[in-house]
Order: sequence, then structure tokens, then C-alpha cells
Amino acid sequence: MNYISTFFKGIAMGAADVVPGVSGGTIAFITGIYDTLLESIRRINPSLILYWKQRGIQATFQHINGGFLLALFGGIFTSIISLAKFISWLLATHPIPTWAFFFGLILISVWHMLQQVHQRCLSRWCAIGIGVLLAYTITVLKPIDMEITHLNILIAGSIAICAMILPGISGSFILLLLGMYTPILNAIKTLQIDILSVFLVGCVIGLTSFSHLLSWLLKHYRDVTLTFLTGLMLGTLPKIWPWKQTLSWRINSHGEQVPLIQQNLSPFDYESLTAQSAHLSLAILAMLGAMILVVGLEKFASRTR
Repeated sequence: MNYISTFFKGIAMGAADVVPGVSGGTIAFITGIYDTLLESIRRINPSLILYWKQRGIQATFQHINGGFLLALFGGIFTSIISLAKFISWLLATHPIPTWAFFFGLILISVWHMLQQVHQRCLSRWCAIGIGVLLAYTITVLKPIDMEITHLNILIAGSIAICAMILPGISGSFILLLLGMYTPILNAIKTLQIDILSVFLVGCVIGLTSFSHLLSWLLKHYRDVTLTFLTGLMLGTLPKIWPWKQTLSWRINSHGEQVPLIQQNLSPFDYESLTAQSAHLSLAILAMLGAMILVVGLEKFASRTR
């Protein structure tokens, strides 16, 4: 039953990772598997070869919490492959309620993260401020167009996966900044094995190296790290605000017209400036739905720990 629940938590993480602006790490934290995930990944290192020679395959598999990792990443990959087309369709056809849902998800996740902080002093508030500043700076960076080579795909995978396990920083958004989001999403949709294999190797390299640092920080400076991660989440909120007006466009490397500069609007200004419905009621329902979902995930996680 634990593996089944872990698989469904992986499904939720994968769904979040597909969307630029939402992090699978946020879902991992909400569902109570974040520390287990980091510790399990941290144990995958060169010393594991010696461990395997001394104790055998079964003991090594248990040492790295192999059943948990297989169930979780099985859920993540299942979700990414099956939901990539659906979420792309939602963002293209129903952008306001879709972004509103993820906005609500981040808001309630911030509240959830702050509940884990034991001491709320000046250093914690400073950490939040630094996190907000860093995340906001990342979100206003102009996207670049990396050439689609195996080396660049490897580099993109190693960078993006680090963001994917950070609550607040979206791996998908990092791919968007690198100009790799569309190629990777298309590779998932069409199952381009060569691109996906190289990307996966990059993810493994980035994940196994970065998890050591993050695990150490959470073990020795947990409150400061949590407040910094909370700041990262807050700093991404302007990026996923549902009501935007595109001020200028750019042509990407595929000849597609995509937004370059956007400004956030109130729902009422959005209607007057764009002559389109703000779908305010639907957006509010989507935000509330996200908040209810997070509370449900939290209760579900507390029963399966």
C-alpha cells in the first residue's frame, strides 16, 4: 500500500513538473516524502559499488530505498508521458483557469511550508526575502535559444532536474529559459528515444550531485533552508498570475511566435484592455480547487507515513 500511495504521489509530482512555474518538489514536500526522496537519492554515489560488492544486490537495493524510488519515479514518468499533451492543451485553450489552479497551488503550498518552520526570527525573514528576490530575478530573465544538440540536452537536463526537486523553482520553467521546453515536450509526446535518453542521463547526473547539498542543508540548517525555499515559491507567483497582457512577441528557433514581454493585469483591467472574458468565477473556483487538493494530499500523506 505504501508503494501504491508513493506511485500516486509521483503522478502528482509529474503533473506539476510538466507546467512551467510549478515544481514537483513542492508536491513532494506537501505529501511528506521530500526528506525521504533526498536521502534515497543521496545514497546513490560511487561508494555504492563497494557497498554492493560487500553486501550484495538485495541489501544495496534496500540501502537506497529502491522500492520507494521505483514507485515514485514510475509515477512521475507515467504522469509526464500521459499528461504532457493534456496539460499543453489546457494551457493553450483554457489558460486563465489553468494558471489560476497552479496559482492557488503555490499559495497554499507557501502556507504549508511556513507551518514547518519552528523559529521565526530575523534570519528566517531574510532568507524568505533572498528567496523571493532570486526567484523573481529568474522569472524575468529573457529566454535563450540553445541549439538542440546532445550536449546541450544533457546540460539542460542536469540543470532542470535540480530545479524540479526544489519547492518553488520549476524545472519546466528553467527549460523554458534555456529554450529547451518545447523540444523536450515534443520528444515526450512523440517518444524520441535518443533525446529522452540523453535528457535522462543529464537528470541523473544533476540529481545525484545536487541532492547531497540539499540534504545536508536541510539536516543542518532546516529552518533557514525551508524559509529560503518558501521565498522561492513566493517569487514565482507573478510569473503564473493568470491575467496577463502580452506587450511584445518574439520568434523562437522553430519559427513560432511566442510572448517576449508580458505585464500582469487585474481581472477587470484584463477585460477592458483585451476585450476578452476574465473568467473570474472559474478562476476563483480553480484556485479553491487547488487549495482543497493540497489539504487533501496533506491528510492523505499523514495517513500513509
